[in-house]
Amino acid sequence: MSYKKKRTSPFDLIDDFFKEIEDMFEEEFERMEKLSKDFTKSPLVYGFRMTIGPDGVPHIEEFGNVKRVGMKPKISEEREPLVDIFESDNLLTIVAELPGVEKDKIDVKVVDSKLIIRASNGDRKYYKEIELPKPVKPETAKAQYKNGVLEVKIELKEREKEEGHKIKIE
Repeated sequence: MSYKKKRTSPFDLIDDFFKEIEDMFEEEFERMEKLSKDFTKSPLVYGFRMTIGPDGVPHIEEFGNVKRVGMKPKISEEREPLVDIFESDNLLTIVAELPGVEKDKIDVKVVDSKLIIRASNGDRKYYKEIELPKPVKPETAKAQYKNGVLEVKIELKEREKEEGHKIKIE
């Protein structure tokens, strides 16, 4: 048996409407409270920098542990450090900011055409895969770490000279 409430005045409709709104707010506050508990598991770090490349095109680079996946944020335990790449005649220098990590907790390696940086020290975790702009000699890589800044230097592979074979024209 269902019971239907008899409305005696238009104010009953308004009361019902405000009750629905109140219920919606309570549900939303509960959802936000649950979300905030999820966010407090690890610190939120987000930043970006904008640079102008040699071609005059602006480049935007994001860093931190908050990424966009569609319209929603995705929070990772590992932060993506801010990285700069400098290139000279025969040397590639990669500088990464890894504050709060001890030297022996950093792992750096070259795999194919990527430099992979992984560091972990308690609640500070960093991870970054850097696509190297030119081929390098991995065996020449040297790294230094001081005051939260990692500097990796790798020699570039020498370009093969295009001597080729001269063809006689008949």
